Amino acid sequence: MVGDAVVVDREDVRVMLRRTSDDQESITRTWAEVETAVGSLRGRKFYGVFDPATKEYRVCVQMQDGDEASALGLEEGAIAGGRYVRERLEGQPPAVYSLIKPTMERLAGRPDRDPSRPEIEFYRRHDVIDLLVPVL
Repeated sequence: MVGDAVVVDREDVRVMLRRTSDDQESITRTWAEVETAVGSLRGRKFYGVFDPATKEYRVCVQMQDGDEASALGLEEGAIAGGRYVRERLEGQPPAVYSLIKPTMERLAGRPDRDPSRPEIEFYRRHDVIDLLVPVL
């Protein structure tokens, strides 16, 4: 199920991340690597971040007290806050994943799109994904 788009303001998020190319095989492999590196997924917030300018995809997990990215083989970084248009997807995996690309493409076509910041997938739960496209 696809929700209605709304504009939201988000804070910066400190994350641990691993970079990969924007192809499904690499993305799937990198998600598995990051999930294995952090161990328990319980209480963790995960993000997929795509930069259309560089065609780079980053699998990110929000940092918690005591996290040491380098010890897990990950980089430290941040997801830029600011104004985003958000559309919420709801449904069971893997079917819900097929909605990500067309929804992102539609949102990214907005005339107020901010090309200086990347697009974000925020995995709220296994069956709820917030898609966020930066806007001016």
